[in-house]
Amino acid sequence: MGLVRFALRFPHTFYVVAALIMFLGVVACVEMPTDIFPEINIPVVTVIWSYTGLSTPEMEQRVTTYSQYSISSNVTGIRNIEAQTMAGLSVQKIYFQPDVNLDLAIAQIVSAHQRHPRLDAAGNPGAAGGAVQRIERAGAADQPELGYAERTAAL
Repeated sequence: MGLVRFALRFPHTFYVVAALIMFLGVVACVEMPTDIFPEINIPVVTVIWSYTGLSTPEMEQRVTTYSQYSISSNVTGIRNIEAQTMAGLSVQKIYFQPDVNLDLAIAQIVSAHQRHPRLDAAGNPGAAGGAVQRIERAGAADQPELGYAERTAAL
């Protein structure tokens, strides 16, 4: 009740406080940077394997498992690996730490897959080999675009 009595006794004080709050709110809104499309840098590389004629369990045993082994043992800076295997197709997403050089990571992935004999597409009929894709946002933060750029390196 003390606050109510003070407000009734000195109303001009609360007018000044309300005006100050409104003024600081307007200043904060004007000074606050606005960015509708912020630059998002998620270091992700996708590896896609195509092997016609293999069922889902065979694709997982013959391609996905060995690909993940070779990636996890030869590539540095990996945070997480996700894999989805379908009949004749394996899609793996490799998430990296934020400070990783993705060009070096792609080179390491391609090198790891080329050295592994089970993943060699030349010796396996029906294997189309793998494709390493780096999907990144096209454009800078000051030029908002909704398109995406893909860089692909064949294995």
